[in-house]
Amino acid sequence: MVGFPNSKINLGLNVVEKRADGYHNIETVFYPVQWCDVLEVVEDGRWKMGEGSGMVEDGIEFSTSGLTVDSDLKNNLCARAIQLVKKDFQITEVKMHLHKIIPMGAGLGGGSSDAAFTLKLLNDLFHLKLSNDDLKNYANQIGSDCSFFIDNTPTLASGRGEILEKINLSLNGYFILIVKPDVHISTVDAYKMIMPQFPKQSLKEIIQLPITEWSRNLGMKNDFEIPVFEKYPVVREIKNNLYQQGAIYASMSGSGSAVYGIFEKKEFNKNAFKDCVVWEGILN
Repeated sequence: MVGFPNSKINLGLNVVEKRADGYHNIETVFYPVQWCDVLEVVEDGRWKMGEGSGMVEDGIEFSTSGLTVDSDLKNNLCARAIQLVKKDFQITEVKMHLHKIIPMGAGLGGGSSDAAFTLKLLNDLFHLKLSNDDLKNYANQIGSDCSFFIDNTPTLASGRGEILEKINLSLNGYFILIVKPDVHISTVDAYKMIMPQFPKQSLKEIIQLPITEWSRNLGMKNDFEIPVFEKYPVVREIKNNLYQQGAIYASMSGSGSAVYGIFEKKEFNKNAFKDCVVWEGILN
């Protein structure tokens, strides 16, 4: 059984307060983007993708291709998703292959998406009859933004990112260009550079404005941009370049380092971003 774990972008990101448990409460809008990995999960039989047995541990056989993935299954979110389900269900040994395409350390949620799609594929493969709410409960134990990828629709997220509220928002037909420089930003380190504060206006209100007004609204911002831009000027340069090319809105996604631009027409020059990973697509 094969799935295509997609990425996401953040439309605005406010870090509002530090919690007693050491995490932070945020406010952001997650929007799905079709820059995808490829994930295969099988109960038995031959692989459709990949070669070799890869890593084996506790009934999980895991192989990879594409971008380099952590070789320790204890740190692998897909393996963690399987272990969570195995605690509650008597499932057989699982073989899994991940072809990694979405860059890591980019703020695009690729690892969380892989884990969420692992849960969904296990549910279908073993006929577990888990509801989306059940799947989200597992996902919340894996990562703060993991549960978003269960429904995979435009969503206002709060709390650690696990409190989700579907919103009426469509960017269907707009073009998007995502640029990932050769900069890896640790989410933990990024939060250390932030001074939390409550916004004057909620993103829930701002996001309903026409997209042409987002760049002019001071509340439509990503709080991580200021410290990241200061430490990595190349990330700021990418955002400025996207606006110079005609983006109607541009922002860093998550804690970075990927930056996206949203365009009304496909008139951008992706070759302008040297030494970067670049992806273009159409939003749904």
